[in-house]
Amino acid sequence: MTILDEIADYARLRVEKQKEIKSIEAIRFEAAMFPKKDFAFEEALRKDELSFICECKKASPSKGIIAEQFPYLDIATDYEKAGADAISVLTEPKWFLGRDEYLSEISSAVNIPCLRKDFVVDEYMIHEAAVLGASAVLLICAILSEEEIKRYINICDGLGLSALVEAHDEEEVKKAINSGARIIGVNNRNLKDFSVDTENSKRLRALIPNDILFVSESGVKEPEDVKAIKDMGADAVLVGETLMRAADKSIKLKELKSLL
Repeated sequence: MTILDEIADYARLRVEKQKEIKSIEAIRFEAAMFPKKDFAFEEALRKDELSFICECKKASPSKGIIAEQFPYLDIATDYEKAGADAISVLTEPKWFLGRDEYLSEISSAVNIPCLRKDFVVDEYMIHEAAVLGASAVLLICAILSEEEIKRYINICDGLGLSALVEAHDEEEVKKAINSGARIIGVNNRNLKDFSVDTENSKRLRALIPNDILFVSESGVKEPEDVKAIKDMGADAVLVGETLMRAADKSIKLKELKSLL
């Protein structure tokens, strides 16, 4: 069993526990009552310049604790002031030490769209994301079937949420395209063993039609990395650990943009 399998299994357990507290019917009703997000996440990525999705992340399975001090609201508002186009918020509690409260509080504190970064294994988590204030959810090809992705995108559409469909190899890119994804993220980190290959986005870019938004995720450390991602024709880049480890996140974000 890979780490990804363990995380997905734990997500299923989390959902079953949540259903005991609040039924699927109740969370559906609650989500339907929230104002629709009108696909704000997608709109944030549809600009001529490279868009930046900046991540609030306390820990990860591969690196352990990344931020001992985690003033998440300060981090999020600093990102927004520095020109982030969207914020990715980890809500997975065991391996990433995320919390739903991080998302609900950050989405209320900023005026840019937030992505719920979690391991969606049930439609419950999509409705939950809407209630928490997210504008987008992550759908990971490695843990979902093509039919599940199609169904989850349809649920997202009904709520005005965007779906960032994440792929790591050729087969997963095909699955994402066949599912009707409007945004495909290529993860340079292999979620099965957490190795990083920054050339992964470049290899897979040619397989993704230009009318689908393309996001390069993980492995960005220097301005040169960002420039290479822009040059390959990406619409957006997701940056996590590099920003989280920076003493001044605003300065680091400006530095990453310096060669664009």
